[in-house]
Amino acid sequence: MAKVAFLGLGVMGAPMAGHLVAAGHEVTVYNRTTAKAEAWVDRYGGSLAPTPAKAAECADFVMTCVGNDDDLRQVCTGEDGAFSGMKPGACLVDHTTVSAKVTAELYTTAKASGLAYVDAPISGGQAGAENGVLSVMCGGDEADYAAAEPIVGAYARICRRIGDSGAGQLTKMCNQIAIAGLVQGLSEALHFCQQAGLDGEAVVEVISQGAAGSWQMENRHKTMLAGEFEHGFAVDWMRKDLGICLATGNEIGASLPVTALVDQFYKDVQKLGGARWDTSSLIKRLSED
Repeated sequence: MAKVAFLGLGVMGAPMAGHLVAAGHEVTVYNRTTAKAEAWVDRYGGSLAPTPAKAAECADFVMTCVGNDDDLRQVCTGEDGAFSGMKPGACLVDHTTVSAKVTAELYTTAKASGLAYVDAPISGGQAGAENGVLSVMCGGDEADYAAAEPIVGAYARICRRIGDSGAGQLTKMCNQIAIAGLVQGLSEALHFCQQAGLDGEAVVEVISQGAAGSWQMENRHKTMLAGEFEHGFAVDWMRKDLGICLATGNEIGASLPVTALVDQFYKDVQKLGGARWDTSSLIKRLSED
């Protein structure tokens, strides 16, 4: 069992940190909103710290799951950041979806300070975090990944090293690119179904057993048909991720025309007041046309 610090107790981070306690690890948490950290300790046990640096003291592994590039920089290298408190040889495992640029920056800083750094973005949504069945895609040095993998296993269905530092973030971009086009296609199919006067449940029961089947269809079709969009990853966060994908695509010469289009569709959803709706809300803009 290890001493672990977990920084960031949002809808993903809180249950992930809880799984670490259940696995028998000694867990200290930090969250910008102290009340959330206090509520987490009341529910799961463990302890809380007032700063990332204090949380990271004596930890073998420091997990981060925050919002964006700036949040990650702040929690790692800002005033009272985790790097300043970590002991030599400790490993920071970042579960935030961020740019490959900030990952390279923090990996270099960590190595210069005698620390290990693994980028390990996640997929599976809130339900995956709560049930401990996330997909974790990793980049970093082989030895660092090998040390971190058993810890991450507390909340992962699959955890795999894809390559050197940054490979995890690039893989998460592939994930978001695939989801964007898929959700738009599903939205159009269900919208067409409704406009044609068909029984949506019956249609999905049939087509989900063939080539059209997907995780999104299985887990989101009911709420999409009902116009309910409070069940997953928020549109604001998806636009943040797609912005990273598009910027990186420009840098590496990858053409992403569908991704760019769907990003603008999500912008339409934001204008409809759906910034905090889940990503399946793409269907909502079709009914507004």
